Amino acid sequence: MTYDLESPLAVVDLETTGSQPACDRITEIGVIEVDGFEVSSEWSTLVNPGAGIPAGIQALTGISNEMVARAPSFAELAGDLYERLAGRVFVAHNARFDYGFLRREFERAGLRFQAKTVCTVRLSRRLYGGHASHSLDSLIARHGLACEARHRALPDADAVWQFLRIAAREHGAEVVAVAARQIARQPALPPHLDRALIDEIPEAPGVYVFYGEAGAPLYVGMSRTLRSRVMQHFSLGTAWTREVRRVDWQRTVGELGALLREAELVKELEPAYNRRLRRPQSLCGFAFDMKRLRLAAPEEIRGETLPYVHGLFRSRREALQALRGLADEYGLCLQTLGFDAPAREGACWRFRLGRCRGVCAGRENIHVHHARVAEGLARMKAVEWPHAGPLGIVERDPGRDAAEIHVVDRWCYLGAARSDAELAELLEGERTPRFDYDHYRILSRHLARKGVRTMRLTGRCTAN
Repeated sequence: MTYDLESPLAVVDLETTGSQPACDRITEIGVIEVDGFEVSSEWSTLVNPGAGIPAGIQALTGISNEMVARAPSFAELAGDLYERLAGRVFVAHNARFDYGFLRREFERAGLRFQAKTVCTVRLSRRLYGGHASHSLDSLIARHGLACEARHRALPDADAVWQFLRIAAREHGAEVVAVAARQIARQPALPPHLDRALIDEIPEAPGVYVFYGEAGAPLYVGMSRTLRSRVMQHFSLGTAWTREVRRVDWQRTVGELGALLREAELVKELEPAYNRRLRRPQSLCGFAFDMKRLRLAAPEEIRGETLPYVHGLFRSRREALQALRGLADEYGLCLQTLGFDAPAREGACWRFRLGRCRGVCAGRENIHVHHARVAEGLARMKAVEWPHAGPLGIVERDPGRDAAEIHVVDRWCYLGAARSDAELAELLEGERTPRFDYDHYRILSRHLARKGVRTMRLTGRCTAN
């Protein structure tokens, strides 16, 4: 299909319960069908989202829970809407938002929806680049568009249609058509990739792997919207993307599962172009017993020893850099601690520079010095495991009515379970939990968030 103003168009606007297609739902749809740059049909409907509409959204749109209670569900109107949009260029203000929601809803209804899109936000930026804002409110004010009910689907779609007509009148149909083709141009894929297979990737959380010649792993990534992230790699035109021969992907229930799986795959596959999440070759931390400070080796850092380790570092160099910063702040003697070579005259060179308080020169008591060492190291302690036993972190995908439990014990990730049998297998397994620095960072940050649902897994599972 070519992009010109004579092409069949569907000018679309949606109202939704929120901004995330994975968990939010459509509450209203408005579609204006345009043929030969003339309106041939207007259609709108409220949609029962199957969930409550947040109060803030109700105030913004004027659509209440009572209004949608008797409206059809998306599944009930999906077939009719699918036929209405078929063969038309999909036009919307911030088209990625509306198109992403519809693709996800059609997917839930068992339909695969694809359309070429034109985003009028991007079109306005290209045609009216001298203006700072290109929101729909700005377009309404700037071009004098009529909108009888802002944040309702059909009136907003009509405002977008008015903008298209004004742009065609002010710039000419051919200029608008060329601009539309430029902003809608899809990134070129490497010749060995089938676009149909890329289009099968869902706009959902998960991980993806790019493979090169002879199946060599090139890159592992994760996203809450898989397909958009994969296509973004090719849009950026990075040199290595030309080497891609195959793309594999795995859908996850949510973002946490995708982050954990990404960390596992990077270490397992060791892809050529991943800089983050590689297996730390020399993970280390400081161990201190008030007498001696030393670097704990990777094999010493386990779930049960983590409370006694100060700081976690990917390399010895990174650890020593942190120690020098701590020594400067607290006036510590790295010579006394065994991390600087002994000076010929007794006192260390840092003392001569005024950075050491002089324990090496007999100017202070060793116990006083070591108390400051302990004070400084306390700031570097890892997050302690605050539970008596293993914990289950519950993650849900309301769109697919799917859930999984991520099982964690002393910051060691044991795996994900989607059934009671899988959960029992993880808890009763004989494998020793393996501490992984990246899993620790991902899990500790996730558990620090508000509203995370967890389950205590000591014997019987008890929801927190």
